[in-house]
Amino acid sequence: MGIDVQGFKEGQRAMWTAGDYAEVAVRIVPVGEYVAQRAGAGPGIQLLDVATGTGNVSVPAAQAGAQVTALDLTPKLLEQQRARAAAAGVEIELVEGDAEELPFGDASFDRVTSCFGVMFAPRQPLAAGELARVARPGGEIVVAAWTPEGMVGRMFRASAPYMPPPPEGFVPPVMWGNEDHVRSLFDGAGVELSFELRTVTFEGESIEAWVAKDETILGPSVMAKAALEQQGRYDELRRDVLDLYGEFNEATDGSFRGAAEYLVTVARKQA
Repeated sequence: MGIDVQGFKEGQRAMWTAGDYAEVAVRIVPVGEYVAQRAGAGPGIQLLDVATGTGNVSVPAAQAGAQVTALDLTPKLLEQQRARAAAAGVEIELVEGDAEELPFGDASFDRVTSCFGVMFAPRQPLAAGELARVARPGGEIVVAAWTPEGMVGRMFRASAPYMPPPPEGFVPPVMWGNEDHVRSLFDGAGVELSFELRTVTFEGESIEAWVAKDETILGPSVMAKAALEQQGRYDELRRDVLDLYGEFNEATDGSFRGAAEYLVTVARKQA
């Protein structure tokens, strides 16, 4: 039995509506700023940010002078971005839509970006094809995704045994952080690929405090806690999560400081 795509996406909307993603997004602001910079956002550039969330790429891109369109599946996140853009004094065209069916014509944008967003689309080759389709010849696609081996990728793997089994054909989102896999996704799309491994540092008062915060603001953690508490299994997952953060913790004073690895893919559309 394959993926129930519609049901999967409805689940994603619910997941990212739960908690407070705007607060989660603050943790990865530097990544969005880097993606906007790496995409060369500036005057005269038409940029599309896919699975835009609350605007970590789109807001700095607009501040740099680019003409920005931002698309997301989740209305709550778009509303939060609307407020953020207004506070920043920039105009962004916000579109509710699907990364696998971008509502734009071929070759519509000079730059196409996604920061920890398009990686969650269930049909990865389709999503990659859409990014390439709407990019203009000579334009660039810039995608940031967590790596399978990094802290966040390991978190996904640690949680998997506690979750319902994925549908047949499901590919983990963190495979967007694997170079060989990304090459396969863009095979035949007419792009030249380059890659860069980077990290963003997460910091908290303690590992315990970090995990407790996740349980209230991070949608996947909020939903996992609610489901597993009913089964009496959440304490077990929580211990695994605490142990994993302990493995990555670089602080020695009781606080938490860990580097989360991600891959930046730059795909240049052939002219």
